[in-house]
Amino acid sequence: MINQSEGVVAALHQATHVTLQVLAASLAHLDLTGSEQNVLAVLADRRPRAVGELATQTGTRPTTLTSVLDRLERKGLLMRALDHADRRSFRIVLTAAGRRTATTVQAAVRELERTALASVSAEEVAGFRAVARALTEERR
Repeated sequence: MINQSEGVVAALHQATHVTLQVLAASLAHLDLTGSEQNVLAVLADRRPRAVGELATQTGTRPTTLTSVLDRLERKGLLMRALDHADRRSFRIVLTAAGRRTATTVQAAVRELERTALASVSAEEVAGFRAVARALTEERR
């Protein structure tokens, strides 16, 4: 339970940790870290992405993301494909196993969100999104 007298950042921090714990438990059979789950959840739409775009969408520093991508590549879940529009760059693409795993991760995320937000109004969700956007944009 979040203490109403604590700050928004502290509440968000607590909620993030609980979210990661719930996802870790429900996805334990996949042997993925929270960072790996995050990347796969973003890539679940199967759209290839440049590393910079993926870093922005996952909220991960590019240097940290590189090691996450290396681990997922070693696990056979994604690959770096040459970007045909810019042959100096790579796009991150899921493999067939990666697509299946990303679908599983995405389903767990959606289920957690569905159950967590069952008693939350659309107005409250909009307020949360506004706060999250303000915190995110402040740091860019």
